Amino acid sequence: MKNYLFRIILAGVATVAFSSASLASDVVLTPFGQSPDAMMIRVVLKKLGVDGRLEKILQADGLQDEKILITVVAGSSKGLGEAGIDKDAEIARMKEVSQAAKAKGMKVLVMHIGGKGRRGTLTDVFIVEAVPMADKLIVVEGGDYDGLFTGLVEGTGLEIITAPSVRGTTEPLRQVLTEWGIL
Repeated sequence: MKNYLFRIILAGVATVAFSSASLASDVVLTPFGQSPDAMMIRVVLKKLGVDGRLEKILQADGLQDEKILITVVAGSSKGLGEAGIDKDAEIARMKEVSQAAKAKGMKVLVMHIGGKGRRGTLTDVFIVEAVPMADKLIVVEGGDYDGLFTGLVEGTGLEIITAPSVRGTTEPLRQVLTEWGIL
């Protein structure tokens, strides 16, 4: 009898574990500019207990039942080359993904975590396109050294949430995800 009861309990636990593991994540991440920065944010999400789905070349039809799209902005010529796309195709991809996310009622978090070191002509082009997509914006200190982000949010009601470093994005990210009902 004990063995039978143990097997029933074990089966129940396994069913719950496997069914919850198969549920879609509440968060999907994609890089805007094909840098590896989105992978770093995925690590931060895991620390927060959020299993964000990372899609390097997310397409609009690839959105599932997520509640939040996190777009991590930084241009990488190497990353674009490996993805087989150019700057214009990347911008078109992200515009389509953002529009589809908004149509599904998803929130869009735009992040720039590379600071001054990840800025440059290519990244700046992507930043200019990304900021208007955002419902919230997290920027690592030094990323707005020249006022680009400040100028882009002026008059929009969007605030720049700053973080001291990539590791320091944990608390601002926790704040946003809590506000949006994920944590």
